[in-house]
Amino acid sequence: MKTNKSYTKRIRVTKKGKLVARAPGQDHFNAKERGRTKGVKKRGQTLMNVPKAIRRRFLSTVSK
Repeated sequence: MKTNKSYTKRIRVTKKGKLVARAPGQDHFNAKERGRTKGVKKRGQTLMNVPKAIRRRFLSTVSK
């Protein structure tokens, strides 16, 4: 089975094996946002409940 490359490009695996992705909705129309909101959007979000089957299917090259 092939790895979903577009999915792997959006997710980063930390040293301890956690999956981190960008927060959605931060690409444009941010000029009116408060500074605090912009800062929160810059941080990555930890993906907590990703089943092992999905992790294996989409991230077979990234996670081992």
